[in-house]
Amino acid sequence: MQLGMTNKKQRVMEYYNSVAEKRDYYINKNKYYYDDLTGFLKFTIPAGKRVLEIGSGTGHVLAALEPSYGVGIDFSPKMVQIAKLKYPSLRFFKIDAEDLDLDDQPFDYIVISDTIGLFEDIQQVFKHMKHLANEHTRVVITYNCSLWHPILSIAETLRLKMPRQQLNWLDAEDVSQLLYLEDFEVVKTGRRFLFPKNISFISPFINEFIAHLPFFNSLCLTGYIIAKKAHRADDTKPEPTVSVVIPARNERGNIENAVKRTPKLGRHTEIIFVEGHSTDGTLDEIRRVCTLYGDKCDIKYAVQDGKGKGDAVRKGFAMATCDILMILDADLTVPPEELPKFYEAVATGKGEFINGTRLVYPLEKESMRFLNMLGNKFFSIMFTWILGQRLKDTLCGTKVLSRENYLSIQANRHFFGDFDPFGDYDLIFGSAKLNLKIIEIPITYRAREYGQTNISRFSHGWLLLKMTLFAVNKLKFK
Repeated sequence: MQLGMTNKKQRVMEYYNSVAEKRDYYINKNKYYYDDLTGFLKFTIPAGKRVLEIGSGTGHVLAALEPSYGVGIDFSPKMVQIAKLKYPSLRFFKIDAEDLDLDDQPFDYIVISDTIGLFEDIQQVFKHMKHLANEHTRVVITYNCSLWHPILSIAETLRLKMPRQQLNWLDAEDVSQLLYLEDFEVVKTGRRFLFPKNISFISPFINEFIAHLPFFNSLCLTGYIIAKKAHRADDTKPEPTVSVVIPARNERGNIENAVKRTPKLGRHTEIIFVEGHSTDGTLDEIRRVCTLYGDKCDIKYAVQDGKGKGDAVRKGFAMATCDILMILDADLTVPPEELPKFYEAVATGKGEFINGTRLVYPLEKESMRFLNMLGNKFFSIMFTWILGQRLKDTLCGTKVLSRENYLSIQANRHFFGDFDPFGDYDLIFGSAKLNLKIIEIPITYRAREYGQTNISRFSHGWLLLKMTLFAVNKLKFK
């Protein structure tokens, strides 16, 4: 028996050594299941990243992810030997995950795919992998849901799938709790894949549509947990700097107040107005205010090239020079005095994408019309289902994230395309695709003091609905 290995684990290791030669046979036998599993992991993990797989077996998952630098560990020497022969461009090591002493730099992604049940002490695995993760690392765990254990046992008896040796029967809540104990926080959980056999037309319809619907989703075979390392304060780092981008179209009466009321945030605050071809003299007012306050604060402006708030936000973010990017609507219905709450949330690592919500505190009279309220409630329900995270208010204009994460969203924008004239969905969907930690902050929504809304309830509402259905197809039915 190997040093430090219990009798039970030794027997399990010997078993997997004995079936290592058959591993790929069973993968091919259940190709439909494994194609879906690797498809989900490839959707979650972009190609070209640094990836560590814990419990890598014969290496098929790690290879499918096309990492720029891929490392797999497994406690079965025979599995590792086969993986090395199959994928010489990747690195494989015989290492017990519960004593993970790998000497390497932090990875972009750590994958534990369908092997969580093979650990005798899962908490030890999470403890030992901490040095291989930083605050940007995402831990992706997949597992077979407990509801399917009787069916899978029958399939193993009939040799329809490779028999497994379990060392634990922890469920998703247990695993999430152990992650928390070892300073990881769960970003997202979910289930997928309802029908594991491939029958033309029937299986794709069930797995791509029915499996994502309420009730049916709770019956799915594959569960997943995506987690990140919890943020820890670092007193040696300087305070971050902040760029506040203010898209402004026909908001002449709000421009000076936007500057006067925006608080100093972090080590340095810059204010960037992006003017949207106004007809009420907004551009002239922005120029006047920039001249008047230019010696008191860092303030600049530009005229957007296209149209729509999304175009203005993207231009403002491109001009921004600071660590944290904020959007403040020029109508000031979200008071600038609320911005320190957003700054604290992202600066302290409580969240990575901070979204305001107007639907918690009582609204001022006439600040939101009844149909707008109904629309926001509807989109809240849809987005909570699409993202797998609770989101009460998708259309609040105040959104905050780090410059680094915005650049990642920008680089990944080709996945959705340039489809959002408002900019809200572009940032929400982009953050969800990158598995950023999304946090909502309640704000007190005020009535306008100047001008009229630029939003058309019906034409823009129809456009938002089309974009939501587009997102369902891209994020849910994938």
